[in-house]
Amino acid sequence: MIERCDEMRFISWNIDSLNAALTGTSARSDLSRLVLETIRQADADIIAIQETKLSANGPTAKHEAALGSLFPAYTYAWTSSRDPARKGYAGNMVLYKKDLSPRISYPAIGAPAPMDQEGRLITLEFDTFYFNQVYTPNAGNGLVRLADRQVWDQQYAGYLSGLDQDKPVIATGDFNVAHKEIDLAHPEANRRSPGFTDEERAGFTALLDKGFVDSFRYLHGDVTGAYTWWAQRVKTSKINNSGWRIDYFLVSDRLKDRVISSEMVSSGDRQDHAPILLEIDAPA
Repeated sequence: MIERCDEMRFISWNIDSLNAALTGTSARSDLSRLVLETIRQADADIIAIQETKLSANGPTAKHEAALGSLFPAYTYAWTSSRDPARKGYAGNMVLYKKDLSPRISYPAIGAPAPMDQEGRLITLEFDTFYFNQVYTPNAGNGLVRLADRQVWDQQYAGYLSGLDQDKPVIATGDFNVAHKEIDLAHPEANRRSPGFTDEERAGFTALLDKGFVDSFRYLHGDVTGAYTWWAQRVKTSKINNSGWRIDYFLVSDRLKDRVISSEMVSSGDRQDHAPILLEIDAPA
């Protein structure tokens, strides 16, 4: 296995439909392609993409051609929603440089049905660390899925902690929670909104308490106004920076002093999620 034991760069982005970004013809698709070009230019070692919304068969030939043209230096792994989960829902993809040779798994964590079939987790194992990407379930309108989400949080924290007992972990993705009041623009107006309930915030705290660090907060402290998501349904949300920080790079506590940068990547005029970037001295 070829390993990189020096500085590594990672990017994570909730793309909200890989098909639309690669083959769509709408104005939003054009904006998505601009974001993909920004990601390409960043030359990351690993790119984690959430909410691909592909079929259970994964990328089509047209998708593969577009990915090959845009990211010729990468190969990729993917997981999609499959029966009995909803078709074309959730889904993840991870692109990694061709000189890397990770062992890839698609873990089931014993989450409430059908969450384990929704294509939410991919883990890359290297000789000296694990890389995990997650698309955490949303609690849903009216918090209809909040109880199941709490179980997910417990099971995922246990899974990640298990990896950490073997070797250090870098975990990223859309965690669908604003952890602290400073992680969203209007906390008072969103006390029982999905992603800012006491239960979800406590679940994220419990995850960190198992030995993980929010890399952005570790480097930037209590800086405010730093968000990764702006609601599409509110046309002025990004103009007014009325956003949420719900996308994270977490690292095992023993990796925190190796973190070089943890930042948001500009998504231009596109609302919804922005990519995030982590640079770290990879463990030797």
